[in-house]
Amino acid sequence: MEVLFLILLLIVAIYLANPKGLKPRKYSAPPPEPKEAPAPQQEQVKPAAPKAQPQSQQRKKVDHAPPPPIPSSMEIKGKAWVIDGDTIAINRIKIRFAGIDAPELDQPWGQKSKWAMVKLCKGKVITVKLTGETSYDRLVGTCYLPDGRDLGAEIVKAGLALDGGLYSKGKYKDLEDPEMRRKLRGYGRWR
Repeated sequence: MEVLFLILLLIVAIYLANPKGLKPRKYSAPPPEPKEAPAPQQEQVKPAAPKAQPQSQQRKKVDHAPPPPIPSSMEIKGKAWVIDGDTIAINRIKIRFAGIDAPELDQPWGQKSKWAMVKLCKGKVITVKLTGETSYDRLVGTCYLPDGRDLGAEIVKAGLALDGGLYSKGKYKDLEDPEMRRKLRGYGRWR
C-alpha cells in the first residue's frame, strides 16, 4: 500500500512541476515563404507520357554504380577476385565474362560455379580483352589464363555455365554439357 501511495505522490509531483501539464507538445510548421508572382511564360508543350508496358514486360529498377571508364588499351591485367561464375574483379574493376551465363550464387550450382572459377584463377594473372560493352556496373570482356586458355570456355566445359546465346553468337555452344540446359531449365534466366 505504501508503494502505491509513493507512486501516486510521484505522479502528482511530476504533474505539478510541469506548467503545461502532461500534455504532449505540439510543434507547428514554419510559416510558408511568400511566393512571387510567376512571370508570364509562353505556352509549354508537355511531352507525351510513355506508354505503360504490360506488367509481364516491366523490369525492376536496380540502383547500381555506373560502369568504370573503358581503358584505351581495351585490356586489363591482374590477379582476379572471383565474385561469381561469370564475374570477376581485377584492381577493383568488375568484369563480366563475354558470352557465358553462369548461375547466380543463390541458385543451384551457383556456389559450385564460383568455387570452380576460384580454383581456375587462384594465384594467376588474368588478362581481359574488353569488348567495349558494359553490363550494369561491369565492363564486359573475354578473360584468359596465363597459358592462353579462355576462362569462359573452361567454366562452360566444366558444366557450370552456359553459352550466352545472343551475346556469344554460339561461341561456346559446342562446349556445353548436353544435360546442363535441361538441369538448369526453370532457374533464373535459363529456360
